[in-house]
Amino acid sequence: MTDAERTHPAVERVEAALLAAGVEPRVRWFETATPTAVAAAAELGVEVGAIANSLVFTIDGEPLLVMTSGAHRVDTQFLGERLGGRIRRADADTVKAATGQTIGGVAPVGHPAPLRTVVDVALAGYPEVWAAAGHAHTVFPTTFDELVRLTGGEPGPVEPGPASA
Repeated sequence: MTDAERTHPAVERVEAALLAAGVEPRVRWFETATPTAVAAAAELGVEVGAIANSLVFTIDGEPLLVMTSGAHRVDTQFLGERLGGRIRRADADTVKAATGQTIGGVAPVGHPAPLRTVVDVALAGYPEVWAAAGHAHTVFPTTFDELVRLTGGEPGPVEPGPASA
């Protein structure tokens, strides 16, 4: 089965969102799930930092999508202070309700409603980044600038360090 013949409702919503934003969806399907940045990077043959992880948190009870480089961990205390709220990891039910997708395959787009989004500035260091496409077996290529545009996200650091100076 070719990538074009594979389908899933969440992936179809991601593809529709990309098309609506003027981006040709180039979804790649894997035979096995790639729910982590390490797994996706190994499958694609790219640096783990070029994987744009979609992590859902809550900030003061509201969903927050953080698109972070696979080479980083989100420092919730740092990010919460930067954004002016308290950040907690979202549970699986909150992730599904906010995105319409399940953990391991959350895409930056294709959600039931727009989500407040932060995009890790470390992703800008890669000419191409890869994000999940709504299912743990899928990814699509994009760029940092396109990811910011697609999500309406706020670029910024997600952990203290040189990028936050």
